[in-house]
This record gives sequence, C-alpha cells and structure tokens, in this order.
Amino acid sequence: MVTVRVSLSGEQVTGEGRDASYDVLVGRGLLKDLTTLLAHRAPAQRYVVITDDQIERTYARRAATDLSAPLLSFPAGEARKTRETWADLTDRLLAHHVGRDACIVAVGGGVVGDVAGFVAATYLRGIPVIQVPTTLLAMIDASIGGKTGVNAPAGKNLIGAFHQPRLVLADLDTLDSLPAPQFAAGLAEAVKHGVIADADYFAFLERETDAVVARKDPALERLVARSVEIKAGIVTADEREAGIRAALNFGHTVGHAVEAASGYSLLHGESVAIGMAYEARLAELLGIAETGLSERLAGLLARYRLPVTRPAAASVDQLISKMRNDKKSRAGDLRFALPQSIGAMHGGVASGWTVAAPEGVIRELLAVKQ
Repeated sequence: MVTVRVSLSGEQVTGEGRDASYDVLVGRGLLKDLTTLLAHRAPAQRYVVITDDQIERTYARRAATDLSAPLLSFPAGEARKTRETWADLTDRLLAHHVGRDACIVAVGGGVVGDVAGFVAATYLRGIPVIQVPTTLLAMIDASIGGKTGVNAPAGKNLIGAFHQPRLVLADLDTLDSLPAPQFAAGLAEAVKHGVIADADYFAFLERETDAVVARKDPALERLVARSVEIKAGIVTADEREAGIRAALNFGHTVGHAVEAASGYSLLHGESVAIGMAYEARLAELLGIAETGLSERLAGLLARYRLPVTRPAAASVDQLISKMRNDKKSRAGDLRFALPQSIGAMHGGVASGWTVAAPEGVIRELLAVKQ
C-alpha cells in the first residue's frame, strides 16, 4: 500500500476545528479492510454510504453492510449531477435523522464523489466525508482536492464548495472490472498530469502503454500513485485555486464545453482528451508551447484510444458560448491554462497561470479538424 499525504496548512481547518490534511491510500484489498481503516483513520458515530445505482449493487452495498450504514443511491451519469439530486439526498439524510456526528462515505466515480462531497459540505453546515473512488478518473483526480459540486444548465460545476475529505481509499481491485472506455477516460487525466508537472512520468506513460492498458502491476500502481502525488502536491500548494492549481485545468476549458455540448454523452475524460488536443495546439499557435508538443500529446492520447477531435454535432458557436461560462473567464475573456513544454506549464506566481486567447484564434482552431 502507498500512502500519499495531502498536507494542508494549519490555518485550513475543518468544521470540527481540526487540521484539514488527510491521507490518500493506494493499494489492493483496501475495501476488505474498510471497517478497520475507518475506525482507525476516520472514526464517526455513524456512517452513511452514498453511491449511484450502478455501483449500488456491488462495492457500495458491501461497504454499507460492513459499516452497518444506510445506503443512499441516485441514478448514474453526469446528467444527474444536479441541484435536484443534491436536494433529494439531503432530504433523505434528514429522513434518516442523520446528525453532525455522522460521516458520509462516497463510493463510486467522479459524479458520486462530487455530489456526495457537496452534500457533506452543506448538510447541517458541513459533516465529514470519506472518498472511496471506484474509477481511475476518480482515483487520480476527482476524489483529491476537496472540489465538490453539481452542474447547472449554464455549465459544469458552477455550483459547489471546497470540502476536503477526511480520507481517500483508492482500491486498485475496483479497476479490474471497470469498462475499457471508463478506464481510458481516467488515463486522460494521467496524461494531463504528465504534461503539466512531470516529463519523466509522461515518458513512462508512453513507454508502458501496453502494461497500462492491460492494467498490470506494477505499472498500474505506479500510475495511480504518481498521479495522486502530483495532484496532492498542487492541492497542498494551492487549496482554493488562487494560483498554480489552475494548471490542473489544462484541457478543461474546451473539454467542459465539449462535454456540455454533447449533452454529457461523452465521458469527462474523453472530453478532457479532446480539450487537451485543442489547447495544446492553441499554445503552439500563441507561441507559448514548443513546436511538436501538440503532436506528441495527441499521439499518446490516440494510443490510449482517446478522441482528439470535437464531435461534428458540437458547433463552434455552441462551444464558444459554453466556454464563456467557464469559471476561469474574466471580463469576457476566454482564458486557458496552457503548457510550454511536456512537464512544465506557462505562467507563474507573478504572471498568473492562465492566459487570455483571442476569440478569432479559438474559432479558427475549433473549425479545423485536428
């Protein structure tokens, strides 16, 4: 088992007045020891498991049984990551007379983690949450960093709160049964981590493609652990996205627009892959990135069977409209977190970590097939 510490400053405290730092555990067989792990690392008087109706029948039901906990589920899918789902879950917690001495255990993918985390952040003004991600994307991205929330008709993740988990359990055994498209979607975030922070890790992902796709250890464990380390390091440096954490949004300005324009028929990781391909090309057009970066990136994404072109049904006007609702937009400018080379992002503390791009350049870029 690998333990990665997310070390937040002493000033960043939970609603209980304790240090908000926490551990991310990566390994196999963690769910078998769930009761013991929680008793020692995240004790509570009562647990409530929140999941979706796909995970409910497997890992979540077992977790609820082991913890003698109520099991609350909602329909799976990004389209159900809504205020209505949040309201329904909070009403059900009230019906179960769940108090402030309880802890929510989110078992599932990124949607479950975001929704359950937002419920925990707002229920009774905040109760603890434990993240038990069961997809690769959730393990290396969504479960770490405390971002929680739901979507609105205007865009993705526009309503939410920062609410750090008390513990994250990434059991690699859950990845064995993950459908191939879901696994590939998670690899998009791993590739992103290599681009924004670690050239050697990117090279590892290029070199070990076959082992990674086959989900073989030690390649799989190294992938999850290194991505968790990168995400944890950035979150530690910038919990509230006031600086370098913006680098994690590489690929997400275009990606979120593509995802919303598809009616969430595309997986989040697939949308991010498309977004990275376009944004890397944008970085080259703006003279920010070294020549060849976008080609190398698109080549690795294709090897992991990820899309790199926008769906034909998503018009340029539609994508621009969606991008204007992006949280990075300022005074009408479309802003992007862009790489300058594999392993290094453009910008810094003084200049900021995002750059505005002319709308005309973006339109031309989106109009051309990659």
